Amino acid sequence: MARNCRGQAQLGGLFLTFLGCVCSCATTVLPKWKKLNLELNEMVTWNLGLWEVCVEQEEAGTVCKAFESFLLMPLELQVSRILMVASQGLALLGLLFSGLGSDCSRFPRNQWVLKKFLCLLGGALEASASATILFSVSWVAYVTVQDFWDEHVPDIVPRWEFGDSLFLGWAAGLFLASGGTLLIVSTCLRRQGASLPRRAGPTASFAFIPAEEFLLSSISRQDL
Repeated sequence: MARNCRGQAQLGGLFLTFLGCVCSCATTVLPKWKKLNLELNEMVTWNLGLWEVCVEQEEAGTVCKAFESFLLMPLELQVSRILMVASQGLALLGLLFSGLGSDCSRFPRNQWVLKKFLCLLGGALEASASATILFSVSWVAYVTVQDFWDEHVPDIVPRWEFGDSLFLGWAAGLFLASGGTLLIVSTCLRRQGASLPRRAGPTASFAFIPAEEFLLSSISRQDL
């Protein structure tokens, strides 16, 4: 029963981890970390991402332009780009290791210690990827809020607001954190038949008859 629960928890953790990886990739690629609507022309929306800036117009469509230099980007976007790329590597490695260490994979016998180590390592990597993503999107959100409520900026100046990528990044971090926690908890469950060796139960005692008595009894039976 415990083994079935452990296997189901591992499958749930792998599924949440996969969802977190997909959302994390979308967060990194989509240029919607910040958005800006001009009051003079509400039909035009500016979107700022980690790789490019896009302008959406209802008539002309969407036009994107990549950053000319990495150093020209705001500091929070520079750090977020590095951390998001690092989180992709951590999440993919964690998914690989946890998949190899789960009960679904087949290892040679007496290798359950290695599988346990791989599953724990995968869960730890997923937790690290989650912390990296949450730090990146939360820092960008904090800077956006500070700039939005800055009293030194005139009210007529447009302000950047939260983009859809920030919410997607928060969802990715929660998925990865939940998946990593499930993998670690399921691995720590007691493994039946591995921690304690089987011992033979008490059996009926055999009565051993000395050889001389056995011979005498057999001779007496023949005489009768």
